[in-house]
Amino acid sequence: MSNETIDPRLQIRPNSDGTFTVSNETIDPYHRLQIQPNPDGTFTRLNGVAIPHTAPSSDPSLPIPVLTKDITINPHNQTWLRLFLPRTLLSSSNPNKLPLILFFHGSGFVLLSAASSVFHDFCVQIADSAQAIVASVDYRLAPEHRLPAAYDDGAEALRWIGNCEDEWLRQYADYSKCYLMGNSAGATIAYHTGLRAVEEVNDLDRVKIQGLILRQPFFGGVQRTESELRLDNNPLIPLCVTDSMWELALPIGADRDHEYCSVRAGNGVEKFEKMKELGWRVLVSGNNGDPLVDRDKELVQLMEEKGVKVVKDFQEEGCHGVELFDPLKANHFIDLVKHFINPICV
Repeated sequence: MSNETIDPRLQIRPNSDGTFTVSNETIDPYHRLQIQPNPDGTFTRLNGVAIPHTAPSSDPSLPIPVLTKDITINPHNQTWLRLFLPRTLLSSSNPNKLPLILFFHGSGFVLLSAASSVFHDFCVQIADSAQAIVASVDYRLAPEHRLPAAYDDGAEALRWIGNCEDEWLRQYADYSKCYLMGNSAGATIAYHTGLRAVEEVNDLDRVKIQGLILRQPFFGGVQRTESELRLDNNPLIPLCVTDSMWELALPIGADRDHEYCSVRAGNGVEKFEKMKELGWRVLVSGNNGDPLVDRDKELVQLMEEKGVKVVKDFQEEGCHGVELFDPLKANHFIDLVKHFINPICV
């Protein structure tokens, strides 16, 4: 691994001894998010930090483990997805179809894309190690498009993929084994996409959802949790930054007790019984060094109370997004995903 910054926005640098250095400067949340609030209530995106992007590559002659390509979902909304295909499928004349993972990237609803290198590389690892077809959705970002825009895009992507006649999906994806997955805010999008899907299972054509894979889902509330108070000044995502993300993402005038943010608000919990009836399984993964961890544990508790089968994995060590820059944590989580989508794997 090189000594360059893994993600300039997070200011994380790998050290020669395998540890990581995180800057702990006084934080201006809008500066961290590279967004400038204007006096008239609008916002301007700044260009001070160049976030690495990776182009897709579908050339099978290249020595890469996973082929990728981009497909438009909605031209008007400029939404699209990136498909990740393990190249091992191309070497078999009659390959077994693989589970289909509809993936949503994180970064607080306001930053990055499916083409950001950090998420591209993560999806490559999932496709290769867990042996799955990954479809990573590029959804609309706030504050230009406030919630529920990203949730609408998630629901549209799920419906779209069931009707898509792309060759890779048609030949290699097992639509009867579909999972909704995301990390951080992407996990929240996967969650809300699932809430809508339980009411639309008969309208999803060939797609049959088997469950949700939620890595450090991003939920909130006006009243602070113990982990939020304990990690108030967390260098990666201090409360001032997460509060600003919600301020930018929620409808104007809404607070963090809104149903788009809080697990307990709205009728989401009522739909857990439907998830149970459908036989969905839910993987929730978190770390005790993450300010969001108590809200993730609350989600698990609420689901289990409604009889949903939950596979939970909460590690004592690790911060928010650690799987994106710590290979050991990444391997641990991806192994969880592999066994979750393929229960018979040994």
